[in-house]
Amino acid sequence: MPPGSGRKFGIYLPKEIESDLDYLVKELDLSSKSKLFQEALRLFIVENKWRIVRGKIAGAIGLLYNHSVKGTDEMITRVQHKYADIIVSSIHVHLDEERCLLTIIVRGDVSRVKELYRELHGVTGVLLTRPVFLE
Repeated sequence: MPPGSGRKFGIYLPKEIESDLDYLVKELDLSSKSKLFQEALRLFIVENKWRIVRGKIAGAIGLLYNHSVKGTDEMITRVQHKYADIIVSSIHVHLDEERCLLTIIVRGDVSRVKELYRELHGVTGVLLTRPVFLE
């Protein structure tokens, strides 16, 4: 489809979502709800397309974890060593006495990245796993 062309369609929104959208359109100085939906859908597509594509991808996996849970640090390190072929770099930040933020930069075959993501997601003590992949 050429740029600027598209199709209109309707969707149902509960009142509370509509109120939040109106607020965000105003606060983010967006020209319309359509622009907000377009941006949100692009983000959704980018965040989820890696789950169904084949080939190579690049991006990051963010982890929030509780390092005071016995064995969590060691298991995360063990998993990273197993996937050294696709891990480019990592950044570890101590957030407070118990929680750490780990960002792992990856590049490689999507099937290997999926395996890494699943293993990290399953580590006891991991509170949140957030993938961000770019085409």
